[in-house]
Amino acid sequence: MAQGFLLFATSIALFLFAMVKLNTCVQRLLSARVREYIKYSVRKPIYGLITGILSTIVFQSSSATTLLTVGMVSAGIISFYHSLGIILGADIGTTLTVQLVAWKITSVSPVLILISGMAWILGRGKVKSTGEILFYFGLIFFSLSLTADATAPLKENPTFLAYFQEAQSPILCVAIGVVFTGIVQASSIPISILVIMGQQDLVSIDNALAIVLGANMGTTVTAFLAAAVSNVNGRRTAVAHFIFKLIGIIICLAFLPLAIPVFQALSKNISQQIVLGHILYNCLIASIFFFFLKPVASAIEKILPGKAISLSLWPEYLDAESLKYPDEALEQVRKELLRELSLTKHMLSDAQELLLSYRKGRMRDIRYVEMVVDNLQSEIARYLNRISYSPLSGKASQRLFTFSAVVDDIERIGDRAFNLAVLANYKHESRADFSSDAEVELEEISKLVFENLNDTAAVMRQGNKFLVEDISEQDTLIDTKIEDALQNHLMRFRMRTCEAEAGPIFVDVLINLKRISDLCKNISTSFENLD
Repeated sequence: MAQGFLLFATSIALFLFAMVKLNTCVQRLLSARVREYIKYSVRKPIYGLITGILSTIVFQSSSATTLLTVGMVSAGIISFYHSLGIILGADIGTTLTVQLVAWKITSVSPVLILISGMAWILGRGKVKSTGEILFYFGLIFFSLSLTADATAPLKENPTFLAYFQEAQSPILCVAIGVVFTGIVQASSIPISILVIMGQQDLVSIDNALAIVLGANMGTTVTAFLAAAVSNVNGRRTAVAHFIFKLIGIIICLAFLPLAIPVFQALSKNISQQIVLGHILYNCLIASIFFFFLKPVASAIEKILPGKAISLSLWPEYLDAESLKYPDEALEQVRKELLRELSLTKHMLSDAQELLLSYRKGRMRDIRYVEMVVDNLQSEIARYLNRISYSPLSGKASQRLFTFSAVVDDIERIGDRAFNLAVLANYKHESRADFSSDAEVELEEISKLVFENLNDTAAVMRQGNKFLVEDISEQDTLIDTKIEDALQNHLMRFRMRTCEAEAGPIFVDVLINLKRISDLCKNISTSFENLD
């Protein structure tokens, strides 16, 4: 018995490890295409539904898709309304894993691991990346085959058989599913285990379907954990997810006695009956709520009032029609550049707050805003390239050249702000604290840098030459204060009045602030001679 329990626990740990690694690999591979997926998902609810299904199939986890969606909603990249379709799709997509288990793909998982492992080790480029993804995919199902081995001896255990084969309270079974899924953060694990137990005749369909309902409800735990560090829109998405699942459970429990004979008629195999119940539950939720997403969104917004930021991932001013008139198109670019700079200001402000008081949710939001800035840089550069094909006056050519340089400089400011957020995260994880003198120096320098960023935005709007001089002078002042801060830091280090772990972080923060100030000077100087 002890050996069987150890094997069961090992299989669960292996499943979670493989799922996390698979998510990481897939996100790394698709990072350059995430913008396109978001673009399609927000056009219509049906596209969001499809995005949720496909994302969950790729990630092999509805929890991963839900976590990503709540994060993007919190950052303002996806609206609360558009997130609902993705959430419904994620619930449908998670049924594929369970269906593959019912089809006994676990039996060929060692072959998949062997072939993909060789491709991962020996391959190059895309072959290597694909091999790594397929390796973890195979490892997920291999871990489930270990679960089958661990549960096989239970056929000889009358106590276990009596509990899972005799009818139990549906509410108790739902609770088991909720707790199990809430602990492991993946509904695929308990439901796949039920499928395996069904293949071995270890569980009755009555008990299994009730646990399936609870396992689906258990996925809301992940959404609530993500919402705990999110703004009001992130919390709204988590509440909507919970309401979807709760209403689905109430309906299914009411009609469960009628549904069981239908499943039994469709398949004689208990494992396939469990899969059908899982699929029907999630499809039922989607079919009920999909056509009422706007009323549902409005109702939840009234339950959880509040205003949240909304960031368009796509340019707001770049109009294809304006390309016929280069001067008008260039003016649109200037407005979009100001919007890009405004986003980097928010990133810098949040990063500076993170250095003083770390919040996981703010760190996540900065990461998503950086994605918006990167996308704007790409879109603006593409738009400028299209303008360059038109006949341009000398003044327009100068503006085109200036804007082409500035769009990259603004993106670099975003990169530096994100670096500060990463340093804040490292400071938090290493539990390093700056000395009181260092905090005073950092606050003063940060304030000056932020003022330079504000003045740079004013120059881009007005072309004020006096402000350009102020920015240059303040940049010199910032350089002087940073040099003084570095000298003071060395003195504190020698006197051992600062923590050893905090020293390198402090220096890196100063370097990034200096680079931001330098970029502000570059941008303002570029705009100095423009009308």
